[in-house]
This record gives sequence, C-alpha cells and structure tokens, in this order.
Amino acid sequence: MIWYFLGIIAIVLLIVNWRKQGAVWGGLIIGFFSGLILILIKGNGFSWISIGKSAIAGTIIGVLAEPLRKWGIISGTKS
Repeated sequence: MIWYFLGIIAIVLLIVNWRKQGAVWGGLIIGFFSGLILILIKGNGFSWISIGKSAIAGTIIGVLAEPLRKWGIISGTKS
C-alpha cells in the first residue's frame, strides 16, 4: 500500500519537473537501471514491481538531491 502512495507522489513530481533536466529525472533513470541490474544479479526471475520500486526510490532521491544543485553543493551545469 505504501508503494502505491509513493508511486503517486513520484508521478506528480515527474509531472511538475516535466521540462527540467535535473536530478528528478536522473534519479528515475538511475533507479530504473539499478533495479534492472539487481534483478539480473538476483536471478529469481524478472519482476516489474521491483524495477518500479527502484524507480520510485530513485525519483524521490532525485527530488531530495535537487536542492543540493540550487545551493551550489553539486554542480548543475554541463561542461
């Protein structure tokens, strides 16, 4: 039940950040691929639920990392 709630929050956050290339979308991508890698390493069969949970967690971590760029703790510019 908690993952449905977190999933809705993640979708809303992605919609709000639709045109921005920032930590939110980067967190989604990293979460998706890390979930995919973990499933392949674990070897118990393919599970979209696990990939979805990883993508949700990555999106929320991206939202938490976005202020770090605004505060200048991490660089937000491309070289």
